Amino acid sequence: MYLNLLRESSFFLLLQRIDEELAESVRCSGCPHCGGALHRAAYPRKPRGGPPLTEAATGAQLPELYDWRFSWCCGTDGCRRRATPPSVRFLGRRVYLGAVVVLLSALLNGVTPWRVTALQQHLPVSRRTLVRWREWWLSTFVETPLWRAMRGFWMPLVDESHLPGSLLARFAGDAWAQLVAGLRLLLPLTTRSCAMPALAGSPAW
Repeated sequence: MYLNLLRESSFFLLLQRIDEELAESVRCSGCPHCGGALHRAAYPRKPRGGPPLTEAATGAQLPELYDWRFSWCCGTDGCRRRATPPSVRFLGRRVYLGAVVVLLSALLNGVTPWRVTALQQHLPVSRRTLVRWREWWLSTFVETPLWRAMRGFWMPLVDESHLPGSLLARFAGDAWAQLVAGLRLLLPLTTRSCAMPALAGSPAW
């Protein structure tokens, strides 16, 4: 069920709309360093793992603008610092889309040869990359201030040895809702240049 999301352009377009809302919230807040006005300064990315790109958002494809990470630059002389909003599409500097990293990591539950083979039928991700993702969840992610602050929200506690699948399972709704909630939780880890804005009507994670 989760893998089907990687073929649905409508799901990835939903993530783009969320990113647009996040970007607009950051712009309206002004420069996080001096309070000055922010100007568009998006930069290109070459994300892997989603549906193919095209000039028009038709069929199972995404618009070419999906390749761009929303970002802003302060217009105040003497500042000119960048403010890159958090993103549900891009998980930091990883070349694969955030949804791909989360989904494939959730489906691994141990990087065994047959699981790797099964996943590679859908995406050409190397075993080395899959192992690196899983190690990030089990060692790096669990030590982040974000997870240390959030882990106590769930009772019983989330089984950290089965992250991120054990975390996604705690969110209500179908696969769409669970993955979006998981990506929202990771927002603070996707940028270093500005604080995460609050979204009206959105859950804390």
